Amino acid sequence: MTDLEFDDIQHIMLTGTPHLTGRYEFLTFETPEAGRAWLTEMVPLVQSATDVRKTVNIFKRWVNLAFTWTGLRALGLDDESLASFPVEFREGMAARADILGDTGAAAPEHWVGGLADDALHAIVILFARDEDERLRCVAEHDALLARCPGVRTMSHLDLAATAPYEYDHDHFGYRDPVSQPQMKGAGEVLIPGAGGALQPGEFILGYPDEDGLVANSPAPKELSRNGSYLAYRRLEEHVGVFRDYLKEHAEDADGEELLAAKFMGRWRSGAPLVLAPQHDDPELGADPMRNNDFDYGAMDPHGYACPLGSHARRLNPRDTEPNPNRRRLIRRSGTYGPALPEGAADDGVERGVGMFLICASLVRQFEFAQNVWINDTAFQELGNEHDPICGTQDGTLDFTIPKRPIRKVHKGLPAFTTLRGGAYFFLPGLSALRYLTTLTTQETS
Repeated sequence: MTDLEFDDIQHIMLTGTPHLTGRYEFLTFETPEAGRAWLTEMVPLVQSATDVRKTVNIFKRWVNLAFTWTGLRALGLDDESLASFPVEFREGMAARADILGDTGAAAPEHWVGGLADDALHAIVILFARDEDERLRCVAEHDALLARCPGVRTMSHLDLAATAPYEYDHDHFGYRDPVSQPQMKGAGEVLIPGAGGALQPGEFILGYPDEDGLVANSPAPKELSRNGSYLAYRRLEEHVGVFRDYLKEHAEDADGEELLAAKFMGRWRSGAPLVLAPQHDDPELGADPMRNNDFDYGAMDPHGYACPLGSHARRLNPRDTEPNPNRRRLIRRSGTYGPALPEGAADDGVERGVGMFLICASLVRQFEFAQNVWINDTAFQELGNEHDPICGTQDGTLDFTIPKRPIRKVHKGLPAFTTLRGGAYFFLPGLSALRYLTTLTTQETS
């Protein structure tokens, strides 16, 4: 296996960061020259995986850059290169809404921030250690935009950790993320139950995948290696609806926590139901060497501990699906919006998670998971269910909790989350970023 080129890989693919805040900024390029001038000043701010691993305890901010297909065209990439990208990336997420199950309230006509617009060209991903650093970085970027007329911010999303937690919980209170795929050559300690270290080509272009193949990469060669694809999803969490549902359908506080765990497949601490079926075990939930060390088919085939349709079981079916490692996704995210205090009524303020799903194949990995695992009513032969946490819900679907002697079926599940927008981005390697700054306007058709 060829060694990973850590110096050329944007850090988001290989390293998480201890951010408590940040910003996603969505940009449009009104002229190729302006876009390239902006990019030329931004490239030195982007850290590689090597940079972050050496300085994670020193740096206060971490920056990544990615582009839509229309954004690459707007920078001046030539037609031959543009045609070398896969069709799903060229079409964009909004055009593939029916495949993804983004219908009803989640349909692109309801998306915010220009995310369904072809004028969306680039994203700056800023993760910051604290609010002062976020404000400093935003001011610096505003000054850069002032120097680059022709580059305009379409929208932004500011991040904030959910009180009383730090960066690793969502607004529902779940530890997030708990389960991540691991990559050969990344230098990570192997986590029991994580599925083993996968070939880098599952996530990074230019390397062999689990089948020993190197996926078709975009042209020219400068773009063909150390890049990846990001599926961005802005998911609003209806915290008041979720809490009200738990209270209405459980007898007491312990019952509410158990029902919340059944929906997720884990307790809010991160402890898996397969290993802690009756009561939460926070020590287990916080222990990465134990909290993924289980299977479903061997340990809970009928879902008596963890329901077959729970969120965690759908997104990583483990030994109950053939070759699930070919569907794995690296996940990076941040929460946005103020926390809703315990016991408070829903205040109508939007809050949720802005997440990136990183993969080498949007169709084989992200779109399959979205279409088959999240929004297929026949998943595990359930018949009338979507993912209870992030699936598209219209009030007509169920959630089944297996139980002896009689199972419990929750009818007409409400939407606990709503997609507010999304997009497909190409995340180039650092040398590819530098290549994009050298394009000339004459190459544009």
